[in-house]
Amino acid sequence: MTGVVAHIDSVPPAAARLPDGGGRPLPRAPGWWGMLLFCTTEATLFLYFLGAWFYLRGTVVSFSAEGGRHPALAIPLTLTALLVSSSFTLRWGEQGIRRGDTRQLTRGLLITLVLGAAFLGLQATEYARESHMPQTDAYWSAFYTITGFHGAHVLLGWLMLAFNLLRNTRGHFTAERHLAITNGSMYWHTVDLVWIAIVSTLYLAPWLW
Repeated sequence: MTGVVAHIDSVPPAAARLPDGGGRPLPRAPGWWGMLLFCTTEATLFLYFLGAWFYLRGTVVSFSAEGGRHPALAIPLTLTALLVSSSFTLRWGEQGIRRGDTRQLTRGLLITLVLGAAFLGLQATEYARESHMPQTDAYWSAFYTITGFHGAHVLLGWLMLAFNLLRNTRGHFTAERHLAITNGSMYWHTVDLVWIAIVSTLYLAPWLW
């Protein structure tokens, strides 16, 4: 009986028996995987939109006529420059917090927010200058659906980053604790890549074929 008691007392606590990974990096947090899944579903949504665009262009006569025109590139290329630049500034800020530099994170987020606001403002200007409406025909319905949904995603990402900026001013992030920054960056970069696909399809493709 004494031996049994001694054996029970020698068993380490449950936490001590958990695997430590053998010195390997800890696995990704569940929140990271959740954001990855969310970004994947959002990218898939736009894949469907662009697939519908190509389908309509190949089957609807009026759509083919509009889709075959050579759209002006000044505004969409400027929009692209703004969004791509914002990804670099956000990445720069994220690298700062990985070293515990909250000031660099603040600067990176501020610059990114300014570039994102400029993107949304310029997109609104493009809409204001356009004489066609979504109900004009299939072409313009698809155009406004794709670019409008993307603009809504940019706005959502902008709000995420603005909230992260507020949290950073309150000292919520450190070199060891910044999952919200990582997730916000992942979403913003996804929106950026989707925009590149949109520009290539709606604006650049008509110049090529």
